Amino acid sequence: MNVASLPGRAMTILFCVLAALCEGIDLQAAGVAAAGIGAEFKPTPDQLGTFFSASTAGLFLGAVIGGRLADSIGRKKVLVVSIALFGLFSLLTSFAFDVQSLIWARLLTGLGLGGALPMLLALVAESSTSRQQKYSVTTVYAAMPFGGAGASLLSFMIAAAQWRIIFIVGGVIPLLLAPWMALKLPESTAFQRSRAAPQAGNLRAGSFLALFADGRAARTLLLWVSFFLQLLLLYLLLNWLPTLLIGDGFSRAEAAGAQIGFNLGGVFSAVLVGYLLGGRLRNTVVLVIFVTQPLLFVLLAKLPPQFAPVAVAVLLLGCAVLAGQAFLYAMVPAAYPTLIRGIGVGAGVAFGRIGSIVGPKLGGMLKSAGHGPSQLLMDLVPIAIVGSLCALWLTAEAQRRPTTAGSADPA
Repeated sequence: MNVASLPGRAMTILFCVLAALCEGIDLQAAGVAAAGIGAEFKPTPDQLGTFFSASTAGLFLGAVIGGRLADSIGRKKVLVVSIALFGLFSLLTSFAFDVQSLIWARLLTGLGLGGALPMLLALVAESSTSRQQKYSVTTVYAAMPFGGAGASLLSFMIAAAQWRIIFIVGGVIPLLLAPWMALKLPESTAFQRSRAAPQAGNLRAGSFLALFADGRAARTLLLWVSFFLQLLLLYLLLNWLPTLLIGDGFSRAEAAGAQIGFNLGGVFSAVLVGYLLGGRLRNTVVLVIFVTQPLLFVLLAKLPPQFAPVAVAVLLLGCAVLAGQAFLYAMVPAAYPTLIRGIGVGAGVAFGRIGSIVGPKLGGMLKSAGHGPSQLLMDLVPIAIVGSLCALWLTAEAQRRPTTAGSADPA
């Protein structure tokens, strides 16, 4: 492919898809490497939960800092630096010599990951027309579970003791991608126009308080709570699902296969949801996503330990949970004008990262308390119900108070 010949929007989407693939590999790496790490370092369930949560603690800081910087110095610069950082520290994870060094390496990796994701969303949103925006954002997001499926497939192909290979692959690819992006990725034209134009009213670039001005307060708070609860569930599943399946009597290969299905189901549903959100079935799709989420947790908890039905339930759960994430990621860039889109997306993602810190730790605490796989899944049902209600409320609020004009700037 001759990248130089691509129009600006296509080139932006291409690079953002590739970066999202890298993020997906790294976000899944800890969970699929857990069996090998457990055999080598013998961590307690609580230590393993801290290891799973370490990168997401970095993600929180990276999202806040990266989102704020992006409204000042540009989306491209923050994205390229973030990609390079998480590639470097993912590679360094492969040199870990004990649990503490693993935790620190994952924390630093998370800083880069956190700065990258808000920029992917902002760049894609700002390179698309209002009509294309939700589909473009969810298409890029769908690359993340696809990358996660790649990490699961890699873990399936190697022995558990070779877990370091997963972090080597997860580090080398973004380190190769970062300089290519620095040379070829165009900066957001919407960002460049907004910086050159006179500022409207009291709206200042990167202003945190502006997220609550002009009728945006309710939507901002609902986005934050929805992100928190949805990512709590997602990251608990990404990190603990293989361990739970193995604890329920499945082999490591079967657990990896089910995890691949979880991610591939998410790829399919994210792309489909992005397409349907722009049509007449929008409300129906959102309702189906968030009604089925808690029901699928119950179904998976109650199924007998037989691989075929459990694998199907895991695939459907991946569809529902990752479709919910795709919906939120499609909503957040359109909620804010260009001047505060970086901080708006960064803050939303950051609150989600708090949930992604809590999720793996919660899984570790429940395991330490002696909760088996079925009981642990049932423990998550109330969280899924509250998260679904918040997301449905967010949808109603967005329809009651349409997005401020100019927030979804055309390309």
